[in-house]
Amino acid sequence: MTIIILLIIGLVSSIIGSLIGVGGGIIIVPTLVFIGANFDLLSGITTQTAIGISSVTLVFTGLFSIIAYRGKGKDTIDFRNGILFSIGIIPGSLLGAYLSQFLNDIYFNIIFGIFLFLISILLFVKDYLASKKDSTTEKNVNLTIGIIFAFFVGISAGLFGIGGGVLMTPLMIIVFNFTPHVAVATSMIIIFTSSLASSVGHIIQGHIIWGYGLILIIASYVGTKCGVKINRSINSAKLSNLLKFVLICLSIYLIIKGFIEL
Repeated sequence: MTIIILLIIGLVSSIIGSLIGVGGGIIIVPTLVFIGANFDLLSGITTQTAIGISSVTLVFTGLFSIIAYRGKGKDTIDFRNGILFSIGIIPGSLLGAYLSQFLNDIYFNIIFGIFLFLISILLFVKDYLASKKDSTTEKNVNLTIGIIFAFFVGISAGLFGIGGGVLMTPLMIIVFNFTPHVAVATSMIIIFTSSLASSVGHIIQGHIIWGYGLILIIASYVGTKCGVKINRSINSAKLSNLLKFVLICLSIYLIIKGFIEL
């Protein structure tokens, strides 16, 4: 039963993550924490191990997605800016991974709930602007601003195990004028580098349950191939709206649960 649950989590998170550029960590982490706290199906799951397992899984989600998007055409991913953003992402992710050790379940629920609510608002703004964006408009990336933004995105990636794509994708569209499809594809570089750095920090702190991580990685391989394949054929706006609704509901649940347990 444990294997089936992890396979489902890995498939769903990687398909959604590769479709709309959020990586999947915002699904993996709260799901692992919820199941670990309420059922006897995932032994050993704590806030820190859920974050660590998610970080390791997202390394491969990002890598598999980069390979798949690269196969769709050389102009799909903006490697130059993705690598430049990683200059800020990597140290931020290491710092975030270190800070995660100070989170307990109660404060994690409150802080992560607020974080998810803010992400849902950011996704609303991203989708609104993306629908009005002219595909011929030139990107406008300020290197200094990009690296500073990426550093703080990296902190959240390491702290919560979310990979960074869920924040960088909207920022690339809103601030740096990326087209939606290029932003989603380029965010996979962000997810890969931020999760790789986060994983190093979490491995050092012993936050990884490798058996669970391996199952999620296998599922993410299948899920990312499916997500990339249907990226241009599915109505991603509808999927994004569903994700926003789920994030708002989940954020409210986590915040209320956290305050009740104070």
